[in-house]
Amino acid sequence: MIKGIGLDIIEIERIHQLRIRQQRFPEKILSEKELESYKGIKESRKSEYLAGRFAAKEAFSKALGTGIGKELSLQEMVIMVDDRGKPYFKKPIEKGVHLSITHSKQYAAAQVVIESV
Repeated sequence: MIKGIGLDIIEIERIHQLRIRQQRFPEKILSEKELESYKGIKESRKSEYLAGRFAAKEAFSKALGTGIGKELSLQEMVIMVDDRGKPYFKKPIEKGVHLSITHSKQYAAAQVVIESV
C-alpha cells in the first residue's frame, strides 16, 4: 500500500548560482556521505548533482508529509547509489522507499514513493 508520493522539480541554474555565491551551500543540502561523493565529481556536474539531491529530498519530505524544517532536515536525509548507479534513500527510511532522479539541461526532478512495510 502506498503511504505517500512526492515530486519536485528545480532549475539547475538556480542551484548553480547559489553554489557560486555561497561556498558552504553544498554543506546545507548534503549529508557527510553525500559530500564525499560530491567532492569526487567533475566541476561541470556539481550543480546538476546538487539540484538532483535537493529535488529528491524535497520530494521525500512531501511523500512523508512533513516538509523540510522542524521535523526533518536536509542533512538527515542520505541518498546513496547502488552498484548499478541507482539512487536510493539510506536514511531516514530505506525500506519501502522508491526514488527516481532525472536531469535535463535546465532542470532536475525527482519522484519518491513510500510504501507501508
